[in-house]
Amino acid sequence: MNKPTNLSNPPIEEKLSATPLRCFTGALTAGTFSLLAYRLTLSIATNFANKPVTSDNPAVVNISAAVRTLVTGMVALGAGVFGIAAIGLAALGIQLLIKKATGTKTDALDESGSSEP
Repeated sequence: MNKPTNLSNPPIEEKLSATPLRCFTGALTAGTFSLLAYRLTLSIATNFANKPVTSDNPAVVNISAAVRTLVTGMVALGAGVFGIAAIGLAALGIQLLIKKATGTKTDALDESGSSEP
């Protein structure tokens, strides 16, 4: 009988390593998502500001204010997370370029699986 293969965990040799090109491509993608989420945040906030809740019921006003705050906050959080990821990936790409230019080794595992001293 054949054993089922586990496709979710490829062997270490098949895992892709970080390269400056991959880092900068990821930073560009994350930065684009961040910018789009930021613009969406501004659009949502403007839309909510231009359409106030018209109700005499204080519970309705409080719940609508809470929902509006949560929606705006979640989109702003997404923009912030993608922005920080973009900055981190760009910094990693710069670090890899500097290490490649100076010829220093990275802190990766060697082929035997043990870390270098």
